[in-house]
Amino acid sequence: MALIVQKFGGTSVGSVEKIKAVAERVITQYQKGHKMVIVLSAMSGETDRLTGLANAMQKRPDTREMDALLSTGEQVTVALFAMACMEAGYKAVSLLGDQVSIHTDNVHTKARIKNIDSDVIHNHLNEGKIVTIAGFQGVDDDGNITTLGRGGSDTTAVALAAALQADMCEIFTDVEGVYTTDPNICDKARKIDRISYDEMLELASLGAKVLDIRSVGLAKRYNVPVHVRSTFTENIGTWVVEEDKIMESILVSGITYNKNEARITIKKVPDQPGTAAKIFLPISDANILVDMIIQNTRDGHMTDMTFTVMRSDYDRTLEIVEKLAAEIGADSITGDKHIAKVSVVGVGMRNHSGIASTMFHILSKEGINVEMVSTSEIKVSCIIDEKYTELAVRALHDAFALDRDNLPSEENN
Repeated sequence: MALIVQKFGGTSVGSVEKIKAVAERVITQYQKGHKMVIVLSAMSGETDRLTGLANAMQKRPDTREMDALLSTGEQVTVALFAMACMEAGYKAVSLLGDQVSIHTDNVHTKARIKNIDSDVIHNHLNEGKIVTIAGFQGVDDDGNITTLGRGGSDTTAVALAAALQADMCEIFTDVEGVYTTDPNICDKARKIDRISYDEMLELASLGAKVLDIRSVGLAKRYNVPVHVRSTFTENIGTWVVEEDKIMESILVSGITYNKNEARITIKKVPDQPGTAAKIFLPISDANILVDMIIQNTRDGHMTDMTFTVMRSDYDRTLEIVEKLAAEIGADSITGDKHIAKVSVVGVGMRNHSGIASTMFHILSKEGINVEMVSTSEIKVSCIIDEKYTELAVRALHDAFALDRDNLPSEENN
């Protein structure tokens, strides 16, 4: 008998019929003697609908009230799911983030989980109930409802699996697993059977939307095996697990891209101690994430500072930086929202050279200019013009032979 945490996304519970189908799938596992903890997202489209209502009330909706509003989406699905299980003759209970005591910080709409009190869940499991928990939400120290941001239900599921010491965490979605790249733009994309936590972390941070990056980080920290699979088939999906020797032998595991990127350049910044802090501390205080940073020295006293942020944070970041320009003695500020980041990821890069040069060569061959570069020991990322994104992904996928279910040849080195 195992303790299994399963998460079902919005498309999986997008209608009453789909919720009933999910209940039937869960009950099948429950009948085998497993203890089942189910995390549900809001029905597909519901979060966007609620956001639209908020925007109709306030130009910039209050974040505390946004959390109170958006959390109702998951409340609906868990209650309906529990009813479906009961109608089928099984004991079930729905729980919200505050009832489970999923404790978070107080950063509304982007809260982070601090700890989970698992006693309530264990008590219900010991009474033989299927427990369903609202994803995406928690409660801060003052009792306010908080939400975890987009993809927060994945994080809820993995955090619960860690807190409950579950045997596995299954993330059910509308795709069959993790692919070598986005199958919507590359018909040669292949499903990966097993991928390491580190590779999945990179893919998630670089634009892959299969798993939320925070959920992967938690899975790695607490060694939670995560199985990404489709709600609509019985096929085995992709296991996200600890790195092994076979993974190390594969040069490149995947190609990903992110169009939610924007670049800001501050020109002729005085090249002196403390200037970078003056720029980036206010941005950090606004809870804006900075990705790539490049500093190009013009002469001995001036430099250009270029960095990227999420496109959704571009306007706010520009406002902050424009206010700082006079203070730091900058000459001017420019920006570009029409960029994309394309990345090559693989743990095999730790032991093989030439991946970056191959990537640059292929992009050059396609007439694509590389505007910024960022690397880690298992990834190379390039900022390019957004209009070349799909072409770059397909060309790199072919170059690294990711359509073949075998180890890439040494000719790619």
